[in-house]
Amino acid sequence: MFAAPFDYARPKTLDEALSLLSKHGDEARLLAGGHSLIPAMKLRLAQPRLVVDIGRLDGLRQIEARDGRLAIGAMVTHAEIAASRTLADLCPLLVEVASAIGDLQVRNKGTIGGSLVHADPAGDWPAAILALDAEIEIAGPQGRRTVTAGAFFTGILETAVKPGEILCEIRVTAAAASAYVKTEQKASGFALCGVAAVVDATARRVRVGITGVAPVPYRAAAVERALEGQALAEGSLAAAAGQAAAGVTPLADIHASADYRAHLARVNTARALQRAASR
Repeated sequence: MFAAPFDYARPKTLDEALSLLSKHGDEARLLAGGHSLIPAMKLRLAQPRLVVDIGRLDGLRQIEARDGRLAIGAMVTHAEIAASRTLADLCPLLVEVASAIGDLQVRNKGTIGGSLVHADPAGDWPAAILALDAEIEIAGPQGRRTVTAGAFFTGILETAVKPGEILCEIRVTAAAASAYVKTEQKASGFALCGVAAVVDATARRVRVGITGVAPVPYRAAAVERALEGQALAEGSLAAAAGQAAAGVTPLADIHASADYRAHLARVNTARALQRAASR
């Protein structure tokens, strides 16, 4: 099926892109990697009058170590993250997650910012962004603002990015002891359950982000509380992982039942914690 007729714009600056969004309102949609928007347009689920291609905007494709943190531009592709030596050295979780996304074609075109804004409940990036306690910078008509990862995902396919705004950058702190464990839907590569774990053995503290299980990705707070101040031994990690689905209502669909997703959350959390602790 073909998309409905639309106009196309390729702004050269962020301000120009924001101006187009302000002028055209709900009739305009942003094009990043295109893996979400283009299929929706072909199915006529989305019929924008104007497609604003931000693929060549300056300043959205950087991977930098800055002020003690790592900054990743929204238009950096999954493949660029997977190949980054800077991230491999300082935050290997991002490399591990990027390498697990889709297939080669998806990784070469899909972007971290586009994936996060789309907020697919089975997407991989939310687990890592939550576990890394990332900051997300958003630009809009009134300037720029920063949102924490915990406040970014607001509903199924919904985020804190408002109409007329553009996600610009993701910032994380270096974290060496980490791991991502995913059980995927074999045809698509989407997560039936993906768990990202970050371990600070010195402080005896962990952070766990889970995607694919609930309508909205979440921090496994009960797991984190159970391990706070505890020795990160295999037995304690496994026991805490038993609370990975506490307080959430797992999804149920043709790919997996709610009970199976809850089971995967517990199993994959235990594996991710153990793997992260070993690193």
